[in-house]
Amino acid sequence: MGIYDRDYIRTRQRGGVGRLPMWSVTTWLIVLNVAVYIADWLTKARELAAHHFPIGLAADPRLAASIGIARYCYFSIDTAFRGHQPWRLITCQFVHAGILHLGMNMIGLWIFGELVERRIGRRRYAFFYLLCGIAGPFMYTALWTLGYLTPIGYMPHADTPLVGASAGIFGVMLAAAYLEPGRLIYVYFFEVPLKYFAWFMVALAAYTVFAHGENAGGQAAHLGGALLGYVLIRHDSALNLVVKRRGKDWSRDMNR
Repeated sequence: MGIYDRDYIRTRQRGGVGRLPMWSVTTWLIVLNVAVYIADWLTKARELAAHHFPIGLAADPRLAASIGIARYCYFSIDTAFRGHQPWRLITCQFVHAGILHLGMNMIGLWIFGELVERRIGRRRYAFFYLLCGIAGPFMYTALWTLGYLTPIGYMPHADTPLVGASAGIFGVMLAAAYLEPGRLIYVYFFEVPLKYFAWFMVALAAYTVFAHGENAGGQAAHLGGALLGYVLIRHDSALNLVVKRRGKDWSRDMNR
């Protein structure tokens, strides 16, 4: 046997395109989200400066969605469905309303994503994540149509923007809780089993929606991602309809 036929030599040579290291899908998603946020912030700052407006105006959700990169990416019922722009179901997942919004979502993706990716494989995980993210706007639209999204006594308009990765992350969180329910995570210095944390977050989202609380629209999207994530992880063979598990999938390589 030649030296390059040995497993530990072959493992070192694995990589992505060319000589780039093989990052996990979770890592690529975090990098992409951060890159889009930076590009969006820079374009917003440039546009506001050109009109002599303070950059702080970009903190207003409706204005923030109408300038910068976000104007081409955010989801709303008017743009995606009535305006025949279905790509917004995906692009809205990579746009965030602020640094805190981005930071919280990326922390959640970092905590739960690698666990799920290792278990179901990187290709299937990428498809799983995007599907859960798409389920968020669909649930938002369904609950909006039924009249449940009435925070602070008013109904959001059909052009109200919806952005963020949290629907996909809720799906990943429910998948992680199903795969490793007893794993302990830290919440304010307390250790909590993952299954209890995940279902508490889902219950909080449901309460916010049906009690007409603040950010009911965002919580509706969380419910959509969580519901689809739970269904898909329990019946993950459905992912094989588009992405089949391969014998040398990344998840198996990582377990060597």
